[in-house]
Amino acid sequence: MKKITMHVVALLITQISLAQVAPVDENNLAVGGYDVVAYFSGKATKGKAAVSVVHKGATYHFSSKENKAAFRKNPEAYLPQYGGYCAWGVAEKSSKFPVDPETFKVLDGKLYLFFNGPFNGSTFNSLEPWNANEAELLTKADNNWPKIR
Repeated sequence: MKKITMHVVALLITQISLAQVAPVDENNLAVGGYDVVAYFSGKATKGKAAVSVVHKGATYHFSSKENKAAFRKNPEAYLPQYGGYCAWGVAEKSSKFPVDPETFKVLDGKLYLFFNGPFNGSTFNSLEPWNANEAELLTKADNNWPKIR
């Protein structure tokens, strides 16, 4: 019984880590509650509801009061590109895909989020093709975003 329980727990953790989120969910929570300032330190960190800010109708959670203060000072510096949708999806498919908030890249002081989860029977991490052809995809995404926003 202990072995079964451990397998179920491992499966649930895997599914949670592969969960995709909308940039802003039905409760107006942005980026699945992840701290958008923390990404700039190189780590995806879940924020706390007690340390939050509402910006343009969306609620952002932060892992610290310092991150909250930094966001309040200059929110535009920390907001993900392309409205928080998958950068690869905007570039390659001219579409808005949800993201895995733990799959991200900070490039030239800008935050990019990516899809990373089940797709057509296997796992697809859109950060991989993005990294393989970043310069071209960045240009395509920048050109596509105004049309699909």
